[in-house]
Amino acid sequence: MAHANISSWTKNRKGSLGSPYAISDYRAINPELGTMSDFVELCNAIHDQGMKVIIDIVYNHTSPDSELLSAHPDWFYHHSDGSLGNRVADWSDIIDLDYQNHDLWQYQIDTLKKWAQYVDGFRCDVAPLVPLDFWLNARESLEEYKPGLIWLAESNDPEFIKHVRDAGFDDLSDSELYQAFDMVYDYDVLDDLHATVAGNRSLGEFSRILQRQDIIYPKNYVKMRFWKIMMFHVLPIIFQEIGH
Repeated sequence: MAHANISSWTKNRKGSLGSPYAISDYRAINPELGTMSDFVELCNAIHDQGMKVIIDIVYNHTSPDSELLSAHPDWFYHHSDGSLGNRVADWSDIIDLDYQNHDLWQYQIDTLKKWAQYVDGFRCDVAPLVPLDFWLNARESLEEYKPGLIWLAESNDPEFIKHVRDAGFDDLSDSELYQAFDMVYDYDVLDDLHATVAGNRSLGEFSRILQRQDIIYPKNYVKMRFWKIMMFHVLPIIFQEIGH
């Protein structure tokens, strides 16, 4: 499966390349990466190799020079003083969208349909900060448009979820995300994985933590495991314990 992020921006750019998670135009290709024809050709070549393509969808925020800002300033989150910015995170190169405006929902769904002509799914950045009702609506609309798309949510770790909720904002749990997504990141047990690798938690205890996921999530849940850590750190511990 190939993965791509296809749009970027210039204002408040971080470094020479900028952040691929600060989008100025959801419907355009970053000219530094190529053209729309290049993108379509790339997708076709990947499909010819029997692989699927998913692209990053960054729907919580945009770049400060988003083409949407001048036309639809009401689609953006404003602080009490009227300034633009972020609800909870200190990300200097982006400004948050405000999904209380349902016209934004339709624009974003139509954007997904544009890219769904060429790709096989979406990896949705910081999905928990976007309302669940929007994701459910988008999933239903896209299923009618192109059935069988892959939906992957970047979830948040427990500490960040609590931080966001304590600040008075919504942050979706993994269980909520599974209502709209096929796959969710494994951040809920990442600290436990690190503790196991560091020798501060036994393999038996870590195994019980993973088994708990089978109870608290839907029976068809899929987790995006941190396999690099598992392969190079956890498996050697297992082999050592069983005597190989």
